[in-house]
Amino acid sequence: MSKRNIRLFKPSLDNEEINAVKKVFSKSWLGLGEEVNKFEKEFCKFINSKYAIGVNSGTAALDLAVKSFDFNKNKNILVNNLSFVSSASCIVNNGLEPILIDCEDDNLGFNINDAKKKINKNTVAIVIVHYGGVPANLKKIIPFAKKNNLKIIEDCAHCLGVKYLNKKLGTFGDIGCFSFEEKKGITTGDGGMVVTNNHKLFSNIKKNRWLGIDKETWIRKNDYTNLKSNNNKHWFYKINSLGYKYNMNDLAAAIGRVQLKKIKKFINKKQIIANKYYKFLSQCKHVKLSFEYSNQFGAYWLMCIRVKERDKFIKFLKQKMIPTGVHYIPISNLDYYKKYKSSTPKTDRIWKELVSLPYHSELKIKDVEYICKMIIAFYK
Repeated sequence: MSKRNIRLFKPSLDNEEINAVKKVFSKSWLGLGEEVNKFEKEFCKFINSKYAIGVNSGTAALDLAVKSFDFNKNKNILVNNLSFVSSASCIVNNGLEPILIDCEDDNLGFNINDAKKKINKNTVAIVIVHYGGVPANLKKIIPFAKKNNLKIIEDCAHCLGVKYLNKKLGTFGDIGCFSFEEKKGITTGDGGMVVTNNHKLFSNIKKNRWLGIDKETWIRKNDYTNLKSNNNKHWFYKINSLGYKYNMNDLAAAIGRVQLKKIKKFINKKQIIANKYYKFLSQCKHVKLSFEYSNQFGAYWLMCIRVKERDKFIKFLKQKMIPTGVHYIPISNLDYYKKYKSSTPKTDRIWKELVSLPYHSELKIKDVEYICKMIIAFYK
């Protein structure tokens, strides 16, 4: 037993990423530069969007997305209650109110029926979280948003590479926000990306990720090292808005470029693991799978189940050296956000049953079999 080393999440990295970082070191340009620019272009092609902006986290991506619309401060935005806090902090940080929306029973995503009850004259947008990598009910959400003139921000932290209705998630709304944090579909350590097809939004986001400066340092550098240029004011820049220090750097981008090339391999490996889990756990009447794991979408981020007596269940697995997680504590249960609490009965009930099992592209099939065997043993 002591020899087992099962990780809940684990990034998949090898010498390709190390060599990419070495190349950046050899250039002695570590900050925002050409690697970020190349990563952005490659990401645009992968997602099929016109524009992409590299940032230092998925949280920064969401923050910049909300800021780019310049909403009046007395407005509110609809957002999943069952999500990581970043989905709501981006709203509060921009002087707006989050209206917390209940989840669906079958996919734990944004509940459109609850949204219809809670929308009001001050609602200006929706932050849609594709929970666990499962697409939200966009067939209903998008017409609802258009009818009510709401902007759509897709929180795609969990769903990089997922296709829905022949389009990649992140391209259905006005803006898509991605996370490259250590545990996500691809990683840059920490990092994120914002995508959009709207040039005005792109311009706002790009300058605001770098303190509102209209001309990034690496571009100014290219100007002063160009001997053919007669410009002796390469150092000059303008600031017309209050921005943030949210930029991605070349070290992160170099890792991300390698990771992006591997994403199909990661997805395929995780689908094999998901199918193995599904085969075992669908036979266990005491365990409810949170999603219908299928090959339709593939790029799931969580192996999420629902169980009764969760604390006993987690303790039992811990004794068997199996790590678990809970994704997530509802935002309305967090002390700072209790003032925004609204009725979300499904979320309040379901989250108390949620358990996340080990799930990543490096997980061994024999470990999946062991995990499932121990789950069955718990109920026996």
